[in-house]
Amino acid sequence: MAALQVAAWSYASLARADEDVIWFDRPASQFTESTPLGNGRLGAMIFGDPFDERIVLNESGMWSGSPQDADRLDASDALPEIRRLLLAGENVAAERLVDANFTCQGAGSGHGRGAHVPYGCYQQLAEVRLTDVGSKAKKVASYRRVLKLNEAVASVVFQQEAGMHRREAFISAPDEAFVMRLEAEEAGTLNYDVRLQRGEAAQMRAADQTTIELTGRLDDGKNGQDAAGGVEFAALLRVVADDGSVEVVGDAVQLPGASAAVIYVCAATDIGNRSFAGRRVASALHAAQSDLQRVTGKGYAEVRDAHRRDFGSYYNRAALRLANPSPQASLPTPARLEAYAAGGEDVHLAELYFNFGRYLLISSSRPGGLPANLQGIWAEELQTPWNADWHLNVNVQMNYWPAEVCNLSELHEPFFSFVESLVEPGAKTARAYYDAGGWVAHVLANPWGFTSPGEKASWGASCTGSAWACQHLWDHYLFTGDKVFLARAYPVLKGSAQFYSDILIEEPVHGWLVTAPSNSPENAFEMADGRRANICMGPTMDQQLLRYLFDACVRAAELLDVDRAFREELAAKRNRLAPTQIGSDGRVMEWLEEYREPEPHHRHVSHLWGLYPGHEINRRDAPDLARAAGKSLDARGDEGTGWSVAFKAALWARLGDGDRTQRVLKQLLWPQGKPRPDSQSRFSGGTYPNLFDAHPPFQIDGNFG
Repeated sequence: MAALQVAAWSYASLARADEDVIWFDRPASQFTESTPLGNGRLGAMIFGDPFDERIVLNESGMWSGSPQDADRLDASDALPEIRRLLLAGENVAAERLVDANFTCQGAGSGHGRGAHVPYGCYQQLAEVRLTDVGSKAKKVASYRRVLKLNEAVASVVFQQEAGMHRREAFISAPDEAFVMRLEAEEAGTLNYDVRLQRGEAAQMRAADQTTIELTGRLDDGKNGQDAAGGVEFAALLRVVADDGSVEVVGDAVQLPGASAAVIYVCAATDIGNRSFAGRRVASALHAAQSDLQRVTGKGYAEVRDAHRRDFGSYYNRAALRLANPSPQASLPTPARLEAYAAGGEDVHLAELYFNFGRYLLISSSRPGGLPANLQGIWAEELQTPWNADWHLNVNVQMNYWPAEVCNLSELHEPFFSFVESLVEPGAKTARAYYDAGGWVAHVLANPWGFTSPGEKASWGASCTGSAWACQHLWDHYLFTGDKVFLARAYPVLKGSAQFYSDILIEEPVHGWLVTAPSNSPENAFEMADGRRANICMGPTMDQQLLRYLFDACVRAAELLDVDRAFREELAAKRNRLAPTQIGSDGRVMEWLEEYREPEPHHRHVSHLWGLYPGHEINRRDAPDLARAAGKSLDARGDEGTGWSVAFKAALWARLGDGDRTQRVLKQLLWPQGKPRPDSQSRFSGGTYPNLFDAHPPFQIDGNFG
């Protein structure tokens, strides 16, 4: 009977062409080949090695750093001179002044390496290592590693000399636990040492005969001087065997001679006691202990079934069916990507990628938690790229583009709480830098309320990150019609609009109202004398964003019947904002003036915000601008970082060009590292073998875009 049952496992694990599955015929050798699991707070990456399994664990509150005052309190003293220089066309001199007086104070984000400065860094929780200590011949056959998207269950099936082995893993939101079941066809052939480990800032001990406890505290970035210290974390691993004995020996839980067993991991941080979101706990260890006691008191099948129901309640709300599965659907996912790049037709691959994006959002963003960061919740490093924080100049907003259109509105909630958390510190920043009311956030944000400009004028002075974030609040109301939510969101919208209303200045040529100083995110232009600059007045994206924000705030005030005088003021200023202009070459202008572009294929397409995710540029109401947007996209090219290519696909779709959208989508699905013919971009994004988006490195926004 056991043999028949295990044979069924192997065939059930084969990927059927009509299923939403990602599958592999070998273990992962690197992070971007492993399979992601998550419940919004806990995450895991399964590598699937039969003899030395590696499982990377994450918890969304694993942030080093601590609150800081990064504002320059006298920054506004420099503002009049910065603006005078900009009005005089002396942008390079203005940029020098911004660098000297209008950036954050202190280390800022550590230039993207903030693990040991107050800004902080999101990082790995721990790793589980599952070492086979019983097999003499380290050989397997019939290996399959599968992730079923609709169930959020990862499995590994392989044949050894003693028969079939199966591992099945998931992360339960109802039970707040990582769970992995191990089963062997032949009785008594599971022989493993199971370890829970972390590279730094952790202590491990045996909690009881079957449980390992790992605890620690992250660096607060202030040499331990923060009043609360760094974030406290705890993880507990317990092995429960159906048969045989389990015992902690040294640093491992030993599982000798079992037929089936379950590994449970529960973990927690105390970030909810310190930040705007997350569970409030008596202690991280107490929370993890409570979760472990609860989940291990249930049967495995009960926990698994509750997980499937929970995940399915989100996943099954939407479906995309573009075509019948192609023959390539029978290939392992990495080979399928290669076949598509080689010219094979595989419309079903786009469908799978869409569903994978939904899967990732459900797995990385749940009500009450932190929003999905640059890597969702998945990270193997202690110093993640760019701190895996929240970038406000496109990235975190792109993470939530699927939320409303895929009927996942509740998953938008962590982002709303995040935006609300920026209001109080953002009001201090608005006063310190601009002597303005309301609130502002610039480019970077973390759980500690960082709203200051970044370390460099060239990228850190963009001042409309908060305006873009506010779009999501208004759009949520448009999708849901929820007036209770609108009443909650309105003070945030009003405060943001108040800030921009206060800082607008009149440019001298047309009398338009513009932002100053600012920049078009991360892009430079060339002055008439050949010098490059980033700092400017009224970049096109700013003006488009403020039109949207002012319109939204006015309409919200009308619906709530409040602030008549303020909405009249906003409406008047909205009509004086610099319009989106078409240049002499027929393209949408990125700046107020027609500057030369040093990087014509730059990854950002910020000046097309009004096409998408905005809508002031459209084929019906603004056909001239729509044509100009198409010319701008042509000039930028189809390549770029992963998120940039995803953005371009959305822009071409908004223009109604399905063929070009498909061509750009093929760029997005290009196997990362595979040479591209006729490449024009110094950035080559694409897709990793596990379908993670490649900036490179891994950055999740492209999956959501």
